[in-house]
Amino acid sequence: MKKAAAILVMTMVFMMSILAPGFAEETKTKKAPQPKQAEKAKYTIPNSVMNVTKDNTYPNPTEDLPFLQPSELTKDLIKTSKVKIENPDLIRMLNETTINSTPFAIGYRAIVYLGEWPLNYVSSETSPNWEFQKINTNYYDNRGGNSIYQIHYVQEQQKSVKGGLTAKIKNAEDVQKMMLLKAAKKTGLPLAFETIVGAGTKKDHIYNIQPKRLGYLYAYAPAINEKGKVTYGEVYLMLKGSKKIIVVKNVVSQGIGAWIPIQDHVSFGFVSSERPR
Repeated sequence: MKKAAAILVMTMVFMMSILAPGFAEETKTKKAPQPKQAEKAKYTIPNSVMNVTKDNTYPNPTEDLPFLQPSELTKDLIKTSKVKIENPDLIRMLNETTINSTPFAIGYRAIVYLGEWPLNYVSSETSPNWEFQKINTNYYDNRGGNSIYQIHYVQEQQKSVKGGLTAKIKNAEDVQKMMLLKAAKKTGLPLAFETIVGAGTKKDHIYNIQPKRLGYLYAYAPAINEKGKVTYGEVYLMLKGSKKIIVVKNVVSQGIGAWIPIQDHVSFGFVSSERPR
């Protein structure tokens, strides 16, 4: 009886030694942080930033770049390329291409040079700067006052905030479009390479200036700092019999960065002091 009990205990210990790593791994998996959630929190708009779309006296045009759907022919051509093609302008040109196949195309061969293109952009870092550029200061001197003085944001002059690439690069406009598409998808924020805040734009949020003090309400335009790598290549359309393929030659990659303003958003910072700043 004791021998049977001992065997039973040893069997249970053996089974637990096998199952324990699995349980531990499951626990680790449950407790592991979710990278997507952490990334999403990174772009959450802080309380100090306010949306001024309805208050802005200058109506900014929406810069939502539509995702260009490739045609069936373009899809087939893109699949034949060994280098990923995402450039909307190149896709548009391929969409406009018509190639008629013929059953008598045996032995037919042609190569068409389509030019050198930025083919794709890969994002490596996307970071918000909520105080990218100062656009306004509201000020009041309450040093001679005996009661609290209240101020709120009023844009004194129209202010244009422009972003752009951080370095000169070939086909800059195409690169900007690809970077904007990637950054907007990644952050979920309304991005544009230029945003304007009109004079007279205001918010009703109140800031209190105590007696014997000065108050400064600073307004900033926020922006996204986008960094990554753009890939260039010479694009050829090769026709061989009934086959149609894209060949990319002389492929090179280059690092690039850009500042992209967040449209119709203003970040605020309030400072109260005893002496002028």
